[in-house]
Amino acid sequence: MNIDAVDFASLLCSRLCHDLLSPVAALSNGLELLAEETEPEMRQQCLDLLADSCRATVNKLKFFRLAFGAAGGFGELVDSSEVQAAIDGLFAGNARLTLGWMVEEPRLSKPAMKVLLNLALIGGDALIRGGRLDIGVERGPAAIEIVVRATGDRVGLDPAIRASLLGNPPQDALISRLGPALLARAIAAQHHGAIQIAETAPAHLLLGAVLRD
Repeated sequence: MNIDAVDFASLLCSRLCHDLLSPVAALSNGLELLAEETEPEMRQQCLDLLADSCRATVNKLKFFRLAFGAAGGFGELVDSSEVQAAIDGLFAGNARLTLGWMVEEPRLSKPAMKVLLNLALIGGDALIRGGRLDIGVERGPAAIEIVVRATGDRVGLDPAIRASLLGNPPQDALISRLGPALLARAIAAQHHGAIQIAETAPAHLLLGAVLRD
């Protein structure tokens, strides 16, 4: 995988901007409606819209700060509860998605955290009609294993994302949605690990990662 560092950073920034556009646009629309509306009930609906959009924006920023950025404090470990809260917040507005958290480790290394978050993001995106997203972590004697399982009526993994996870991104079509896959793959490779993918179309997708100490 030979991708220029600037292009890599640009992909992640583009993904962040893409995901924030919808809630921020809803904020703008809500403010416009509020400025024009005089009826109390309609004004309350505008305020509710603004509150929902603010919450969605904050949740996405918290998630991407951990998944893409240098968040998590100055130590090498991050509380698992913080990681779980970030995932819960990201998918809070999706009533069709159920989350399962099977992580007994009280703390995760920052590399493991980033791989987990990015695989969770990919798994959630693959649940086209909603479903269940299960997230698990198991620590062995010399490695940590991360598993994200997506189950639903229709589960689809973009071929370009699949190729990027496996280290063969399409050089002629680098687009923002590939950012999380490229980052997860790069971190796994840095830690002498790899990404595994298992699909049972159209209802199941299993994403796994191994990071060695």
